[in-house]
Amino acid sequence: MSALRTAVTLTGGIALLAATGIDAISVIGRNVGLPFRGSIELVQVAVLVAGTLALLVATVDRSHAKVHLLVDRMSETARRLLDRVSALLGAVFFAALLAGSVWLMADLWDGHEQSEVVGVSWRAMRLFANVVLAAIVLALLGQAFRRRKP
Repeated sequence: MSALRTAVTLTGGIALLAATGIDAISVIGRNVGLPFRGSIELVQVAVLVAGTLALLVATVDRSHAKVHLLVDRMSETARRLLDRVSALLGAVFFAALLAGSVWLMADLWDGHEQSEVVGVSWRAMRLFANVVLAAIVLALLGQAFRRRKP
């Protein structure tokens, strides 16, 4: 496992643990009369980081869900062709998500949006999401057009 992949996986895992911890503390706080103000905003940030990085790792590792009932019955040539088509369609899908997200980010860039309670910069979160979406698109295009080692 490369150092970059390890760092990305650890960052996503820590973000997921942070979301769980923040939410648990928030629930306990509400029940004992000490609400954790801004917990929802912090959980949103942690889930964004964990979710986007999980998508990136799954894409790079080619470990997205497959219907093996179908794939295992195909010839090797058909399977390789279907893998390329799948990667290309995935790239189109994530490129569409990226285009919409970039459009929103460009439209709201000068808005200096921040969350109401904690002051999380939504600009930074959109930028993070867009960078990861672009990396996913590039990974899928690489899978679609690069020869795969046997």
